[in-house]
Amino acid sequence: MVGPREHSRPTRGRRRPPGGIASLRLVVVGRARGGLAEAAADYEARIGKLAKFEVVVVKDEPLGRGTAGEIRQREGDRIAAATEGWTVVAFDRNGEQITSEGLAELVGALEERPPQKTAFVVGGAEGIDPRILAASQHQLAFGRATLPHQLARVVAVEQLYRALTIRRGLPYHR
Repeated sequence: MVGPREHSRPTRGRRRPPGGIASLRLVVVGRARGGLAEAAADYEARIGKLAKFEVVVVKDEPLGRGTAGEIRQREGDRIAAATEGWTVVAFDRNGEQITSEGLAELVGALEERPPQKTAFVVGGAEGIDPRILAASQHQLAFGRATLPHQLARVVAVEQLYRALTIRRGLPYHR
């Protein structure tokens, strides 16, 4: 459930191959701005042509209003509300490093099992609350480098799009 300062933006496409994920959600902390927002929106629209997809933006906490742990906890409460009842995959730099092909395999495995509602989570500037990480079924990393969270969002949606094109046999991935 999203609160009054949060939003859910569905991205629907014209075609969706059978056997795909029933629902795919990206939960992100804070709004993207500028060129990163444009890049994220482009890939989000592309994903929407391949799967039922929505982005849920939860409010970020202002830095300096509490410790890093307190900020993660408050953002974590919002993430938990947005992912309740969903299979959760957290993108975290300490997660398992995964290739594009590995992500495609994981997406395929998630397509096969109930509840077929998968939420991918990108945390805020202070990272993801440990409660969310503990509750996630998978923790994945795009490498060990620390990325600004809005750049991580763009990388996440590009990799999700790439994984879906691999699964569908489309020419994007080479």
